[in-house]
Amino acid sequence: MRAVEFQEYGGPEVLKVVETEVPEPGPGQVSIDVAYTGVNFADLKARAEGYRVPHLPFVPGLEASGRIRALGEGVEGLAVGQEVTALTEGGAYADVTLANTSTVFPVPSGVDLRTAATLPTVLPTAYALVHSLGRLQPGETVLVQGAAGGIGTVVGQLAKAAGAGAVYGVVSGEAKAAYAREYGYDEVFVGGVAEFTEAVRAATDGRGVDLALDPVGGETFRASLASLAVFGRLVSFGNASSAPAWSVGQPELYPTGVSVGGFSILTLAQTAPGELRALAGRAFAKAVDGTVSLPVTAEFGLEEAAEAHRLMGTRTSTGKLLLRVGG
Repeated sequence: MRAVEFQEYGGPEVLKVVETEVPEPGPGQVSIDVAYTGVNFADLKARAEGYRVPHLPFVPGLEASGRIRALGEGVEGLAVGQEVTALTEGGAYADVTLANTSTVFPVPSGVDLRTAATLPTVLPTAYALVHSLGRLQPGETVLVQGAAGGIGTVVGQLAKAAGAGAVYGVVSGEAKAAYAREYGYDEVFVGGVAEFTEAVRAATDGRGVDLALDPVGGETFRASLASLAVFGRLVSFGNASSAPAWSVGQPELYPTGVSVGGFSILTLAQTAPGELRALAGRAFAKAVDGTVSLPVTAEFGLEEAAEAHRLMGTRTSTGKLLLRVGG
């Protein structure tokens, strides 16, 4: 079978298509004939920095849709040929991938395999940010970094559906700002830390926002924390900047009663798979009933994985990027 792997860390050019053996599922696993796989920023960090890479060579890819090829020992409730979408621990940039059954989900009725590939990482993450950790209440205000990305696209819609008073986004360019405004954002700020910090205070008459969501880390994390209103909540869900971790303690939290939470869907899959399944069920339902949509804005063949990485790395992409594997 074909797989896209890298044997060293570096730019998109280290991604190579290779021929390799078809993997066989172990106990509690299934193998999946991949139709589509999602491209995520975590894939770029894996390729460039070794993020969540246990060894080299490594096949990236954290989510896929397709049909079950084979069942491992002890697997119940799933069937060969069944259409599924799944989180993986890498390996989805391939004709066949493996997934633990705890992170394999039947494709919802009425959803095709292309759309199903957009579900596993983005929708549960966005739902958790808005509801499980963010605990957004009607009338509250939200600030979202990366508003035009996959998660940002869904968060804007979920926040509006939950009755947010105002949803503010931060993006890197005007084209992204125009895109984000189509998906629930009332105002979108273009620029870096200085620009959005000043803009948030102006938009809220100096009050700040009730909920801030940050996948960037570093100075953006600090500025998001400083942008909170009294009793506001900040949820960190990534470190795209690769900045050193910054500790938060009493000096930052006590004066205005703010709180900080964190979320990683990949970690939750390992530590609390039952909670992940419940979360995914609630999140997928929002796509099925039309509350949210996540447009696929670019699609590449498996052999074009490097081009997909180049596009995402330019910070000009919006929505969801997919690799078409089996069609």
